[in-house]
Amino acid sequence: MCTEYGQWLREWRGLADETVDGLLAEAQRFLCSDGRCKGAQTLMHMTVPDIDCYLQRRVSLLRRVSRKGIASGLRSFVRYLYETGRTDRDLSRFIIVPTTYAYESIPSALRPADISAVLGATRHDRSPIGLRDYAILMMLSTYGLRAGEVTRLRLEDIDWRADRFYVRHTKTGSQSVLPLLPSVGDALLDYLRRGRPASDVREIFVRARAPYRGFRNGSSLYTPVRRRLEAAGIYPVGKCGPHAFRHARAISLLRAEVSVKGIGDLLGHRSAGSIAAYLKLATEHLRGVALDVPNSERQP
Repeated sequence: MCTEYGQWLREWRGLADETVDGLLAEAQRFLCSDGRCKGAQTLMHMTVPDIDCYLQRRVSLLRRVSRKGIASGLRSFVRYLYETGRTDRDLSRFIIVPTTYAYESIPSALRPADISAVLGATRHDRSPIGLRDYAILMMLSTYGLRAGEVTRLRLEDIDWRADRFYVRHTKTGSQSVLPLLPSVGDALLDYLRRGRPASDVREIFVRARAPYRGFRNGSSLYTPVRRRLEAAGIYPVGKCGPHAFRHARAISLLRAEVSVKGIGDLLGHRSAGSIAAYLKLATEHLRGVALDVPNSERQP
């Protein structure tokens, strides 16, 4: 069923692979939420209280933004069940998605000192996992790639002779050509020669345990990245994973006076408006354009 759902999301809704992966993960959680996989008969007799019970268990300790993602994912799957005749009522209209506002929160970002610390600590780990994680961190911190763009990198994407590599942007579907800097190339070669297990898969980065397969999606990098941050003595507040390196890269480009459009092009954003979230982190630039607040006290 999930395979058919994935095809429906791609063909009928035209969603990117990374978005499809997230929706499929939520569908799988729902199908197996009670310890056994729900069959066709169970789904046909599904009720609104069944959905409410699942959502209450799933989102009880989560923030509003996370609740929105879960509710949206479940609503998409329930709508699919109805449109494909697996349920006789459209229960998706009873799933209320929490309201969030664009740019309401401040994105997480790492300080340059934090990035140097985690790279230094990881570089000293010469185990196969250490070599892999260091190469991943170099890709994240140097280019500000999305986690999904790193996990999807394939061996043929690296042009060693021309010192460049190709990136397929997960959200826009476009492709960029980026220079392969010596430090990044050295990290990749070190991993490929001494850390990467023998495998037939074409993805550059593979799991450290058999079967040696590529990472399922960008979310799979959250745990290893968080583990490396903590090993370096860095404990960021809140959810701070691979995307924090992307935010940090955007801020470093802004401080280097790269234009907003230039930052968007380098990071693979479709519109300049997507950079607005990063601007909130450039506090020193914001102070320069701050307006004076008039004194509210009444004059005698």
